[in-house]
Amino acid sequence: MENKNNTLNSSGISRRNLIKAATASSAAFALGLGSGRVFAAKSGKPFKIGFVSPQTGPLSIFAEPDQFVLDQVKAATKDGIVIDGTRHPVEILVRDSQSSSNRAADVAADLILNEEVDIMVAANTPETTNPVADQCEINGVPCVTNDTPWQPHFFGRGGDPKVGFEWTYHFFWGAEDLIGTSLGLWEQLPTNKVIGTLWPNDSDGNAFGDAFPPILKEKGFELVDLGRYQSPSDDFSAYINEFKKQGVEIVNGVIPPPDFGTFWSQAGQQGFNPKICTMAKASEFPAAVAPFGDRADGLTVEVWWSPSHPFVSGLTGQTSAELAAEYEAKTGRGWTMPLGFKHSLFEVAIDALKRSAGPGEYESIRDAIASTNYNSIVGPVNFQTGPVPNVSKTPLVSGQWRKNGDKLDLEIVENSLAPMIQVQSELRALS
Repeated sequence: MENKNNTLNSSGISRRNLIKAATASSAAFALGLGSGRVFAAKSGKPFKIGFVSPQTGPLSIFAEPDQFVLDQVKAATKDGIVIDGTRHPVEILVRDSQSSSNRAADVAADLILNEEVDIMVAANTPETTNPVADQCEINGVPCVTNDTPWQPHFFGRGGDPKVGFEWTYHFFWGAEDLIGTSLGLWEQLPTNKVIGTLWPNDSDGNAFGDAFPPILKEKGFELVDLGRYQSPSDDFSAYINEFKKQGVEIVNGVIPPPDFGTFWSQAGQQGFNPKICTMAKASEFPAAVAPFGDRADGLTVEVWWSPSHPFVSGLTGQTSAELAAEYEAKTGRGWTMPLGFKHSLFEVAIDALKRSAGPGEYESIRDAIASTNYNSIVGPVNFQTGPVPNVSKTPLVSGQWRKNGDKLDLEIVENSLAPMIQVQSELRALS
């Protein structure tokens, strides 16, 4: 039976074999083998990188640094990648997922089947990374993703820890890291340990809504959980009323930024004022929390990357602080966590391409990704380290938004799982 990665075309020749034949023919021509004469090869086929990102829709805030990072990568690869004396240009083909899983799958399939990309990269929540990775796994194309906690990415795609995947690799933190740094955060302040939870009925919400409760109960926390809600939502009154009734002093969840905007505004209007509000995904961005004005001051969130992270880019040689400073200078916007991870996504992909046999050599590129042991702007990436096949974990800490005049700063306040990232200030209760 024909291998799933070598789908037959109408003439009985696989797409993969056609690509290999064309590559071999081009190489022979470049070397003059077909005419009996040998010439020095000056340039070769381009490496094509497919990039899928939610540039529009409710997840578009994650894509804010895309253009800046793309400009950086293009500048860093302007001379191409040299393999065995042949210089290969680097082309990046960008597609907008429109914050839709179906759309992400469609554009990924187009990049694979019609553009014949050599490697795919994608980021920003399971709604983007999962369908893109699935298309790559089905069609036998190497893929690197990040910015999705590893459980909803791995298990959300039906991953088996005993087997893993063949073509798709992912680096980010997991639920255990979010739980660990959150507990370290909450234990810094005296509270009644009553937590109100907000879990949407999506990949992230279901993964964390399953993982958090048993551990929190074991640690002596009481949960006020009304069950999964359907996102998007324009009314959180039932949650707010129950949180007030049960004396909730800590609010926690992982919800899209628009939903949190609605919840936090309604909480203020209805007089609900917890001591701590830690909301993954929603309060990670300056643009998302700034509209709350004084009610943004004191919000807490997990921090996956910041200017204070002690890591350096292998692509540009910049420190985290230098990368953030250049971004702010060129865009006029504050740094944002996806900046470091978008940059690292291309770092890891380009490193693998440099160690491969060249364009069209899918198995070689895949094997280069699998053997990655790379120090990136977000920390070490090594897909042999687990915790499951095809996954490498990155460090996680927690931070608190602080209002300094007209500016909001995110300061590191908890680092128990990543002591190499320095704490900048102590946690304080919401006003």
